[in-house]
Amino acid sequence: MSSLPPAPPAQPLLPPEAIEIPGLAAALQQVSAQRMLASVAELASDGYAGRRVGTPGGRAAAAWLAERLRELGASVRFDPFGVSGVRELYRTPVLQWSDGEMTRSLEHRREFAEHLASAELPDPRSAPLADLSAADLRGHWVLAPAGQWAQACRRAEAEGAVGVLMARGTDADGWMPKMIAGPARRAVAVIGVRTDLHRQLADALISGEVRVTASMPLRAVSAGGVNVHGHLPIGLDEPDGPVGEPRVLLSAHFDGVGDDPGRRLPAAADNASGVAAVLEAARVLRAALTAPVDLSVSFLDAEEAGAWGSAHHAPSVAPTVQVINLDGAAQLHQAAAVEAGGPAHALLATLDQAARLTGVLLRAGAMASDNRRYAAAGLAAIGIGMGMPGYQTPAETPERVEPDTLLAAARLLVATVWLLAQPPQA
Repeated sequence: MSSLPPAPPAQPLLPPEAIEIPGLAAALQQVSAQRMLASVAELASDGYAGRRVGTPGGRAAAAWLAERLRELGASVRFDPFGVSGVRELYRTPVLQWSDGEMTRSLEHRREFAEHLASAELPDPRSAPLADLSAADLRGHWVLAPAGQWAQACRRAEAEGAVGVLMARGTDADGWMPKMIAGPARRAVAVIGVRTDLHRQLADALISGEVRVTASMPLRAVSAGGVNVHGHLPIGLDEPDGPVGEPRVLLSAHFDGVGDDPGRRLPAAADNASGVAAVLEAARVLRAALTAPVDLSVSFLDAEEAGAWGSAHHAPSVAPTVQVINLDGAAQLHQAAAVEAGGPAHALLATLDQAARLTGVLLRAGAMASDNRRYAAAGLAAIGIGMGMPGYQTPAETPERVEPDTLLAAARLLVATVWLLAQPPQA
């Protein structure tokens, strides 16, 4: 594990209501922002190379997490599964254009990026650029008007064009986020060009001939994913015998989209932050909770490739298990986004009570993550998100993960499980 970072600022005070629950306030004070920051820094470090499913970095992250769970006294098992259709860049793509007066080479992920529907184009192809309105697209790169990339692809495929250039925006930091799962692949290369540069290409094409040279070394691969499951029964007389109640599963995906060739994508917020908060919550619960609860932790793989890990796991989970999935715990502006699925009414009420006890504001919001796979399997499942600065770009670094957000996430999980473990009121 990497060395601990400097101590974060003083932890925020807890609402007085938390003191009324026996033992809870003391347990919440045990949550360590410094420990969570160290976990984020470890998982976002160079050796894990962005933690894409099926890569050495992804497998190393799984092994590291298994060891952390064993340190908590959990019984740990690895749960392998297959994944298909993962998009993989095996070289840095090329895009440049020449209008007779100048030649401009563009920077990948700043000025252009792969479209997930693109066909593989391993080597640069040079060809004239044509507008979609041109009579004949054969042997051309095609400039697709905004909102018409699919139409441009159909014509390009039918008429033997080289590929399609479409407009694509950037995030607030000027990056084009990376994704590794998407729509069916087309028969031509498809490249996203930054919106302002796309307009420049259109203007240059009006003025005269434009020549484009581009490659898109993007392929679809199969990979082997692995979930890491830890079982930490608390206060049960027979931890290896019949399972007690309540039964709670805390989950977070540990995979990222993986580094680009020659460029790091640390995946600190998505989802090293969520993993760190779940791991810390499990540590505190294991040490401080005495009421009986059958607690499990699942660190899931291949969420970025289409939530394959949770889809593989959910059918095997007992119907009485209540699932809380945390995807993103890096930047809580005002309120955490919460999505409930399946028979989660009681679980949602408990989460709401825990939020009031820990001072965390909640709001209903879409959480398109592993929680939906568990809900689709008929389980009570809640997804929680607390922000992902730099989402799936090189700017997603550990320095942008806020200590107070990690504290809020871990404390919310601890309080929720703590309340679920309390005996029902007479």
